[in-house]
Amino acid sequence: MKKTLLIILLLISLPLNSYAFPNKKKNCTECHKLTTAETATFLKDISPNTKVLSIKTSPIGSLWEVVIENNNKKSIIYIDFTKKHLISGSIYSLKDKKNITQERFEEITKIDASQIPLGDAIVIGNKNAKHKVIVFTDPDCPHCKRLHSEIKKVIAERSDIVFYNKMFPLKIHPEAYDKSKAIVCEKSLELLENAFDKKPIPKAKCDTTAIDDNIKLAEKLGITGTPTIILPDGRVIPGYKDAKSLKELIDKK
Repeated sequence: MKKTLLIILLLISLPLNSYAFPNKKKNCTECHKLTTAETATFLKDISPNTKVLSIKTSPIGSLWEVVIENNNKKSIIYIDFTKKHLISGSIYSLKDKKNITQERFEEITKIDASQIPLGDAIVIGNKNAKHKVIVFTDPDCPHCKRLHSEIKKVIAERSDIVFYNKMFPLKIHPEAYDKSKAIVCEKSLELLENAFDKKPIPKAKCDTTAIDDNIKLAEKLGITGTPTIILPDGRVIPGYKDAKSLKELIDKK
């Protein structure tokens, strides 16, 4: 009886995992694997011509985060450990009230902003400002006009920020190409603002390849719409942002 009691006391003193679950793995990836080849097979019928760039466990332990690329555009999907479900959407942290997927997307789509030529850009602000922000814009894009107004508010408040506008006319705006060329030839902020205000723009006074170069560069970077903002640290932010949001994005470390 004493011997039995001693064994029971010893078991109680041991951590639960040491006897109840002797083979339990602390790292789920030791028993759950997902290869690039498997993932490509899953995606073959859903999203043809998709390249799998990376696979890692997501913030939710039972899901893999898969970074994919299609037509130079990166995105994030999730596959569960059973390999029966694919999830396309955002993971939010209820505690921090953050879009975890969006933050990861901003990380994986970062580019080297220093490699973008700025000689043809329309400058708003002091060229010597500490924070250089690049904007791919279209003179016939209504959201670009709205962003332009917010950019001017930022410049009025912050002398340490400068914006470089790269003209990127979209095919859906048939007159935007010629307008962009005229604006770049004159390097004229006034012409850009006239275009936003639907005022007539004179024909280009030079023969430049800058617009075609910008279109090719945008394609290479995976930029398909306007406005697209490239922050100093290389984060790519699509769409309109108000002045407050712009400053917060630029100041975010």
